[in-house]
Amino acid sequence: MKDVIKDVRAFVIEEEGGGDYHNQSDNHWIIGEISTPMSCYPEYKKDRRSWGINALGTIVVEIELSNETVGFGVSTGGYPAAWIIENHLKRFVINQSVKNIEKIWDQMFRASLYYGRKGLVMNAISAVDLALWDTLGRVRQEPVYEMIGGKIHNYIQFYATGPRPDLAKDMGFIGGKLPLKFGPSDGEEGLNKNINKIKELREKVGNDFWLMYDCYMSLDLPYAKKLMEALSKFNVKWIEESFIPDDYWSYAELKRNAPLNMMITTGEHEATRYGFRLLLEKACADIIQPDVSWCGGMTELLKISALADAYEVPTIPHGSSVYSYHFVATRKNSPFAEFLMMDDDASSIVPMFSPLLINEPIPDNGKIKLSDDPGFGVELNRELNMKRPNSKI
Repeated sequence: MKDVIKDVRAFVIEEEGGGDYHNQSDNHWIIGEISTPMSCYPEYKKDRRSWGINALGTIVVEIELSNETVGFGVSTGGYPAAWIIENHLKRFVINQSVKNIEKIWDQMFRASLYYGRKGLVMNAISAVDLALWDTLGRVRQEPVYEMIGGKIHNYIQFYATGPRPDLAKDMGFIGGKLPLKFGPSDGEEGLNKNINKIKELREKVGNDFWLMYDCYMSLDLPYAKKLMEALSKFNVKWIEESFIPDDYWSYAELKRNAPLNMMITTGEHEATRYGFRLLLEKACADIIQPDVSWCGGMTELLKISALADAYEVPTIPHGSSVYSYHFVATRKNSPFAEFLMMDDDASSIVPMFSPLLINEPIPDNGKIKLSDDPGFGVELNRELNMKRPNSKI
């Protein structure tokens, strides 16, 4: 059979690029002082690399069929995730039909329950799943968005994540989300700096442009309440990921106390329909933000989104470039998408995964129209230094 999977290969990118924090320049906004779960420790406050944000590199998974068709998927997790794929997960992929995506996903998930469920293992499963969808699209000569329901949005609208929402407005984005710099360990002085930054930006961009804060799991409930109340005066659209992913109770309390003009969002570091079920049942968020390369891949994102639809909660995926775009294009309950500004100072638009992906689309005046190229519509830059883990220890 032509659609039988002949091989699965996992690689780690060992050089700059790939849409993660690996070897970003010292001047990159994504590396500098940002409030994080480690900001309470002074020695790890100034540079996120100091506590290991770049410790795990990008992984690439290739699926090769018996007819030599090759597709690929991308996530993070470095050598540990690649080793899990090569030594455990691939047994559920080899010799299967590429059409058996649901069965393959379920077997990978069930077989890894005793050490997985979230985090590194789910990143690995996500990468395999995205590679399967890309390969199936190449077999059928269809884009992924056609295989998961067809386009609802001919053009995808974006907000930009980066330190310069004022520049994002000039580039045609509908809003700008900036990283919160100061958390609870910075006291009232830091809180006031956060508020003054939004006040300054609101004066620059006017009242109609969205402004949001990404809090990156770094706050406690009293601080988040103070921040939320102060920001409501400046028409901030939402505050994002205020608490650690497992603190559903603080998210629910924050949302109960939110002003009518502000939303609470989270989900970037949540995984599978089971994690999102808790977020939704406990009314933790106005918008959920799964990352398709971390939450379980496209197969699981479709289930997460269907669950969110039942609660009338929009699904706006975190980053992930084309992997998110193909999903958003097909969903009424996903009216816009996120674009991560990967330029050092966010003054220009560059592809999120550059130089890993070839033909990766970028917004023009804040919008993208997806091509009808098969799979996810991009190719892998094979000039990069990609290494496979040792197959056995």
